[in-house]
Amino acid sequence: MGIEQIYTEVLREHTNSKHNKHHIISPTAKLSGVNPSCGDEIELELRLQNGIIEDAGYTGKGCAISQASASIMIDLIKGKPVEEAMKLAETFFGMIKHEITEDEKLEVLEDAVALKDIAHMPARVKCAVLSWHTLKECVEQSEEK
Repeated sequence: MGIEQIYTEVLREHTNSKHNKHHIISPTAKLSGVNPSCGDEIELELRLQNGIIEDAGYTGKGCAISQASASIMIDLIKGKPVEEAMKLAETFFGMIKHEITEDEKLEVLEDAVALKDIAHMPARVKCAVLSWHTLKECVEQSEEK
C-alpha cells in the first residue's frame, strides 16, 4: 500500500484545516509530544472541567498524517467525558494494531477510521499515534495533580 492511498480526502481536509490548530483559552492541562524518528512535534492543550474535556487544541509541526490525526482526535474528544476520550484512544490504538477490526466497533472513531490501514506502513504508525499518546499522557498527568 502506497502513501498516496493513505492520504484520503478526509486526511487532506484535516491536514489543511486549522480549526483545531490553535492555543485554547485557559488550558488546565498541556503536554508536548515528539516523534523523534521523523521530527513531528505537537503541543496538546486541554481545558478539563468536572471530568469533561471542554476545549482542546494543538500546535506544532509535522507530516500530514500527524497533523490530520491530531485534528481528528480533537474533533472526537471535545465536549466528551475524559473517560470516554480514553476509551476512544484505546479503540484507536486497537485499530492501529489490528486488534480491533470490526467496522461496528470502529464506528465510534468517525473520521479517524481513515487511518486504519496505516499499520501497513510501520514508519508512519508513530505519526498517526503521536497525538493520541500525548492525550493519554496529558490526562494521566492532570489526574495526578
